[in-house]
Amino acid sequence: MYEMNNLTIIVPAYNEAPALKEFLPELLSWCITRNCSLLIVNDGSTDDSQNLFNRFLPAEKVTLLNHKLNRGYGAAIKSGLAVCETEYVITLDADGQHALEDIEKLYNLIISRDADMVVGSRKNSKTHSYYRGVGKFIIRNLARILMTVPVYDLNSGMKIYRTDLAQKYIHLAPDTMSFSDIFTLIFINNRNLVLETPIQVKKRKTGKSKIGINTAFQTIMEIINIVILFNPMKIFLPLSLVCLFITALWGLPILFMGRGLSIGSLLGVILGILLFLLGLIAEQLSLLRRSQK
Repeated sequence: MYEMNNLTIIVPAYNEAPALKEFLPELLSWCITRNCSLLIVNDGSTDDSQNLFNRFLPAEKVTLLNHKLNRGYGAAIKSGLAVCETEYVITLDADGQHALEDIEKLYNLIISRDADMVVGSRKNSKTHSYYRGVGKFIIRNLARILMTVPVYDLNSGMKIYRTDLAQKYIHLAPDTMSFSDIFTLIFINNRNLVLETPIQVKKRKTGKSKIGINTAFQTIMEIINIVILFNPMKIFLPLSLVCLFITALWGLPILFMGRGLSIGSLLGVILGILLFLLGLIAEQLSLLRRSQK
């Protein structure tokens, strides 16, 4: 056991009082023993969370931030990152599903490999429902189709990363539950070293997950936004080619019949060309943004 005084643990909490009653004392003791900082963000909880925090806090090297209203999972982590002063930061979910011994595992790996982010992978974990598993499968494979993704568990809530890079990128990340996926993709697209290692996941004892079908749709839209931001031709070029291909299937038979080029075919060709040109413009804007970092 050794000190980890260059590490801050951020815990975004929203209506997780039943889980925190058991998890928080254990986490506080763990942090004090290892001399690392703990930053809890109460994201406008309406349950007994505030009374619970008042009972256990203040404590040495522990900071509590309060949002008057619920702003979202990503917004809570952003608030924590904005005031973090240590070299590394790790995020944990407030539901008590993460094993504290995995903190050291991720911490040792990011230091030994000089990595920029280490993702705690829940691959082969059976803690989520069938429908959530399908949603994660779709999101994971969509991301892999649109970009190079070297990690499996994009939306794991347990990640450790360099604080300076995280603070540099937080303005690009959403305030919603899709923060976990998108923040990982931002690190990857900025050519940072992102690693992954297996972690334990405990079964949730109380409460219920805040992740729903809306989260999946939000994440898909945010992934598309990030791809357009970093590599827009990945979106516009396939759309342009598909449009031209469909136009060819529709228009060439009519043309070969000697009836000329139909109005629909002309519109399809124009649309395909416009999509390609929009992709080029977006690509130039992306290159300009990257050159000004």
